[in-house]
This record gives sequence, C-alpha cells and structure tokens, in this order.
Amino acid sequence: MSQEESQTSPVAIVTGGSRGIGKAIVSALCENGFHVVFSYNANHSAASELVESVQKAGQGSAEAVKANAASAEEALRLVEETHKKHGRVDVLVNNAGITKDGLVIRMKDDDWQNVLDTNLTGMFYTSRAAAKIMMKQRTGRIINISSVVGVYGNAGQVNYSASKAGIIGLTKSLAKELGSRNITVNCIAPGFIETDMTGEVNTEAMLKQIPLSRLGRPEDIAKAVAFLVTSGEYITGQVLHIDGGLAF
Repeated sequence: MSQEESQTSPVAIVTGGSRGIGKAIVSALCENGFHVVFSYNANHSAASELVESVQKAGQGSAEAVKANAASAEEALRLVEETHKKHGRVDVLVNNAGITKDGLVIRMKDDDWQNVLDTNLTGMFYTSRAAAKIMMKQRTGRIINISSVVGVYGNAGQVNYSASKAGIIGLTKSLAKELGSRNITVNCIAPGFIETDMTGEVNTEAMLKQIPLSRLGRPEDIAKAVAFLVTSGEYITGQVLHIDGGLAF
C-alpha cells in the first residue's frame, strides 16, 4: 500500500507485534482495514515475515519499526514518526512485554527493573506520546495488554505481576483523563495463552484451573482488540478478562 493509500486508512500502532499475541493483533487489525505500524526489538526476520504475510493476504497493510519499548526516546520516535508519515494515530495497542521470573529472595535488581521498565514504564512512554496526538484529533483508542497475574498475583513472578497490576491502574487513570476528548482506554487481561512465554510452563497443571479446559490462543486476544477498536466507542476504563473462566 502506498503512503497516499495508507493515509486514507485508519492507523494503528502495536508494540511488540512480531510474535505471539502481538502478531495476532497486527493481523486482526489489518483484516479490519487498518494500516498497522508495529514495533519489534530483536527479531527482524519474524517482523519481515509478518509484513509479507499481511501483503499476501491483501487486507490492510503493515510496516515494522525496530524500537525498544523501555526507551523513552524510541517510544517517542515510534509514535511521532508514525504520525508524521501517515497524518494520524487512531489506535495504540500496548502489547510489548518480557518476563524474568524468580522467587523474590533470589531476584536480582536488574531482573526487577528490566521487567518494570519494559512492561509498565514503556507503556507510559507510548501512551503519553499517543495521547498528545489523539487529544488534538479528539478521537482515539488505547488498549493495554495486562495479565490475569496482575489481578491475582503469581508465585515466582513478583516483577511481572507488579508490572501487570500497574497497567490496570494506568489504564483506569488514563480513561478518566482522556474521556472528554473522545479517547477510550481499556485493558485486556489474558489468562494462559499459547505463546513462547508459556511454552515451558506445566500445561496439565494450568488446565485444571481453567473451566473451559484449554489454553487460550493469541487470536482470542486479537478478536477482543478488534472489537474494542471497531465497536467499543462507549467502553472505557474497563479490564476485559480473556482467560477461559480462570479469574471469576
């Protein structure tokens, strides 16, 4: 899609979009006619493959931008360059996240800080940059990806759980700040989803906790994102649990 064509389409930014949940979100938004600018930190080949697959599908369009979610400068560059190139930012999906699990008594300072910097502080950076643009547009959608462990906690994940709980507070506060400008801000809290991050977890033990008796798929989260950005104009400040019944 040419630059002129992309300017006629709604524009979405997805952080951490090259794999897992992020990849599914990029694909779902493209299927709904968006031009999607997604960031990746290290896996250039996976990012390139996703752009190619979107082009082959012939629905929407995508471009990949290398950016570290934990960097204030790179987060600002991602948002501002997208706006400069395409003239608008309609949707921001804050998905980028990492884990560095361990018991609190053994957790290193860097493992705590890196997870908070990437998962929570990085979300603040991109949200701040996008909010300035959306406020001038007087419209926008921000969706933040949290986790069930941000609500209920999880042993061995004090850093990850704290970051995901912080996302919920950030979401609710942003929704109150930005609502008067027709900007909705919502949060999705996935349960156990089949991704690289859950690949080494005891699946049998997890399934016993899930009423629907299966792990979630990245597409389950992506469908909810697509709903919120296309039909959620009167939904804001909410935490949507997508976990097969795990959290109720």
